[in-house]
Amino acid sequence: MSETSLRYTIVIQWSNEDDAYVVSLPEWGDLVHTHGDTYAEALQRGQELLELLVQSRRAHSEALPEPHVFA
Repeated sequence: MSETSLRYTIVIQWSNEDDAYVVSLPEWGDLVHTHGDTYAEALQRGQELLELLVQSRRAHSEALPEPHVFA
């Protein structure tokens, strides 16, 4: 992945309903989620999903979303 794609936001939150850590990638839309039984697993799955999203967009010559940055 490029340096820019590593700057995307990964939000990890515990879900009592799912009994798992839920991962959101805000720049990619409200419906982009994954999960993990542990925080580490959730982070790994989030990173893997992010890589797949970036690869897919690049393969289809589609623009990548602008990363959110801390002001």
